[in-house]
Amino acid sequence: MQTILNTSDDPAHDSLVEKKSEFIGDAAHVDTLDEALAFVAAIREQHPKARHVAYAALCGGADGRLSERMSDDGEPSGTAGKPILDVLKQSGTTDCVVAVTRYFGGILLGSGGLVRAYSSAASLAMKAARAARIMTAKRYRVRLEYPQLARFQQILAQLGGNQEDESYAVNVELTAVVPQDDCVRFEERVREAFNAAVVPDPIDVVNIPIPFA
Repeated sequence: MQTILNTSDDPAHDSLVEKKSEFIGDAAHVDTLDEALAFVAAIREQHPKARHVAYAALCGGADGRLSERMSDDGEPSGTAGKPILDVLKQSGTTDCVVAVTRYFGGILLGSGGLVRAYSSAASLAMKAARAARIMTAKRYRVRLEYPQLARFQQILAQLGGNQEDESYAVNVELTAVVPQDDCVRFEERVREAFNAAVVPDPIDVVNIPIPFA
């Protein structure tokens, strides 16, 4: 699977004109479908005179399940949202939303013409995006004593993991993210290093975007 790195504040963008109708594609990375809906709402605000803002979004996949949402936004059923969603699926892209804004040019395109136009606009937006591969990882909550911190961070780095946040009080509490393929070794190494006194607590499985070299 892959995703894109463009944020909702700086989406990938391209457009085309088909029989005087303009189709504007915008694509952005999102972590949830709620974020996708917020992105589409922002696009609508940018184009108050547009006839339609159709969209599709795909999220998830870290746990083997994908969530999707789409809308034709008043176009004939199946002529706008589904073609956009098909572009995402065929490219193997998740954690992404594509909105296609249409300014009607006065000439009807027919169902086939609409499908081609919305699909093409979505494809153009995706081609303009910065693609990244997805690494599936597991997130852990870990509690450590201060003298244990440096050794733990060394183990984490050796296995390609990273630290998201930490808090310092009587003990150190932090969140560690480890590539899923290395999780068993990570848990074993931590257990051995601290004689089972430190036990990483799994929180969830997440998608981590890694830019292509």
